[in-house]
Amino acid sequence: MFGNTMSKPITPDPQSINLIGAGTVIEGDIKSNGDIRIDGTIKGSLNVKGKLVVGASGIIEGEIICQNADVSGTLKAKITVTDLLSLKASSKLNGDIVSGKLHIEPGANFSGSCSMGAVIKDMSYGANQSKSQEKVANSY
Repeated sequence: MFGNTMSKPITPDPQSINLIGAGTVIEGDIKSNGDIRIDGTIKGSLNVKGKLVVGASGIIEGEIICQNADVSGTLKAKITVTDLLSLKASSKLNGDIVSGKLHIEPGANFSGSCSMGAVIKDMSYGANQSKSQEKVANSY
């Protein structure tokens, strides 16, 4: 009736853009291979391989890892950005920042600690070292 009943496997599109709209509340962890825009509320961790945009009505409570981020909303989180974190004038961030580069507009509100630049490289070096040490320990 429908022809071939075999379905094609779905492959993630790294160029896809995801949107969490205003008024939406998600409790749980989110992983995305593409970009994501948050105008709603996320309570949980967020791992984005692309760019994270938090709109003025967006709220994130949890841990964030992404490549780039533009924040206009509210974060109660530890945020790790491998490239550029941009805090817009309307942003409110209460938590820790680990970022390659940081841009803060006048009017942005930030409370917490900040580590920049070589810290990201040191983190990836440390992660690679611990994996190497695990391989050595497991080879005995």
